[in-house]
Amino acid sequence: MAQQWSRRSFFGLASGLSALGVSLGAAKAWGQSAALRQISAPASASDVFPAQDPVLVKEAVGVSHRDLKRVRELVEAQPALARASIDWGFGDWESCIDAASHVGNKPIADFLLTTGARPTIFSAAMMGQLDVVKAFIAARPGVQRALGPHGLTLMWHARQGGPDAAAVVQYLTAVGDADIQPTTVPLAVPDRDAIVGKYTYGTGPRDYFTVDVRRDLSGRDQLGIERPGAPTRQNLFHLGNLVFFPTGVPSAKIAFARDSAKVTQLTVADPNVMLTARRE
Repeated sequence: MAQQWSRRSFFGLASGLSALGVSLGAAKAWGQSAALRQISAPASASDVFPAQDPVLVKEAVGVSHRDLKRVRELVEAQPALARASIDWGFGDWESCIDAASHVGNKPIADFLLTTGARPTIFSAAMMGQLDVVKAFIAARPGVQRALGPHGLTLMWHARQGGPDAAAVVQYLTAVGDADIQPTTVPLAVPDRDAIVGKYTYGTGPRDYFTVDVRRDLSGRDQLGIERPGAPTRQNLFHLGNLVFFPTGVPSAKIAFARDSAKVTQLTVADPNVMLTARRE
């Protein structure tokens, strides 16, 4: 049945669009036809709406490492994406500005900061903003030891800034403790191979982890863990005695247990036990 419009309802819709900064002529940009259909949630709205669409968030953070054109397209279409942030797993959070900062992509970082991204000590270090970094450390002594996304240090970010951040590198060198990472222990190949496998902790179709070995970008074999449907696979770093932490989250521990010579289960804790998964 066709929508019947009274004078009052017409001007009510016009006022609503005006409050949103949308003219009647531009209503099509809001999914409206020339007949001015009432505004409703689009059929394609994410299941988590009004939270940001996780697919868009993942793309926005991903391209913020390298693709200014795509970042610009996404942010201009939805400005709040300039502040988008994703948990890659176990609490390894990364925002768009974090992504641009830890790879030293100044054009993307500058665009994001101009369009609403929140500056951090890590972005300031990469951008060569010495006074900002000094102010952070003066206000919170020891903050230079805080790790950024993926466990990358403040010094790492400063070095990514190149010559423009040379003064920040020099300052952090003098302050000290800005490039400290968790101590890891070599993992013997037989022990590594012994924990590769599938570990199940529930009855759902995604209630399991896969632990495997893949070649990383540096050509090294890297142990990792992944749950189906998770944002990404996480590398595992050995602390000793088959206890590991995932990328960027030293507080989280993943411990493998043996029964005789065979590894039979893994336990995830941070610091309390979160789950135990048994090997198939």
